[in-house]
Amino acid sequence: MDNAAIEEMFESLGPVKIRRMFGGKGIYFDGIILAVEVNGEILLKGDAESAPELEEAGGRQWSYDGKGKPVKMPYWSIPEPAFDDPDEMARWVRIAYGAALRAKK
Repeated sequence: MDNAAIEEMFESLGPVKIRRMFGGKGIYFDGIILAVEVNGEILLKGDAESAPELEEAGGRQWSYDGKGKPVKMPYWSIPEPAFDDPDEMARWVRIAYGAALRAKK
């Protein structure tokens, strides 16, 4: 996904910084990472508070194969309806930022 498309997805928060990392991109707002881009997919930061809501909306947790067993990461796919509704996308972006703030503490 190109940077302009990523910036548009997160515009409800304000300007984001996008940095290359591990073959993907980290997406930061106010110096805090709130999402990553992996293999062309944007994954939002989730935590114990927001993960149940993400899962209920159809999001799936990112995991990778770590020496024969899956390693779950604190990032979730964006629920599909958000791609057609800017207000819904803004809601998920705010939820991800909240999770990122809680993780920073």
